[in-house]
Amino acid sequence: MQKNTSLLFGITLVILAFLALGGNLLARMGSGGASAFHSWPLAVIGGGLLFCIPPFIFRQNKGLGGLFIPGLPVLTTGLLLFAASMTGHWSLWGIFWPLEVIGVAVGFVMAAIFLRVVWLTIPASIVGLTGLALQFCAVTGLWAAWAVLWTVVPFSVGLPLLLIGIFHKMDGVKLAGMIVIAFAGLAFAAMAAILGSSSPVITIGGPVLILTVGVIMIVSALFGKKIASA
Repeated sequence: MQKNTSLLFGITLVILAFLALGGNLLARMGSGGASAFHSWPLAVIGGGLLFCIPPFIFRQNKGLGGLFIPGLPVLTTGLLLFAASMTGHWSLWGIFWPLEVIGVAVGFVMAAIFLRVVWLTIPASIVGLTGLALQFCAVTGLWAAWAVLWTVVPFSVGLPLLLIGIFHKMDGVKLAGMIVIAFAGLAFAAMAAILGSSSPVITIGGPVLILTVGVIMIVSALFGKKIASA
């Protein structure tokens, strides 16, 4: 226990030291105005690491996998703060704040892996796909696309249900996933037809989403038949 605790803090300090060194060197090569004060986000990064490293060190305690859910968002916050502080470009927050949401999703994925709870992939999918949609809007400025992008929410519910149903041979869960995905695809197509926009989100993203839904349905049907005949 004492050895693993020492290893935890040692790894954390080494990572923080490399980040501080790299950040200071980049700042000096850039503006030349770097100071120790600019490294204060390392405290936040350290807090995130203290959440995320224990599941790897204390592998016998699988319950620690839940630490990824708060740990990865804290780590993401620290990294964004560190980048903004070292470069002086605090406008980064206006573009990359959805990474916080995506960090929560990755935390759920890691928790699902370490805790071996497949149902955690559902909140991971919902939060993750929503975060990706938010990141797309933040980068492009196409916030009006949410008139169509809201359909990513039902899709993000149906997709993990469908995959869980397929791989765990749960026909009811698979059927529920197919219904929700079909609803998402139809809703996307309907909103695209109603709005009639020339936005690439609709003209390109719409057909791609419908194609994806169709392929998932076909693969699900074929895979289901193979399982039934096995």
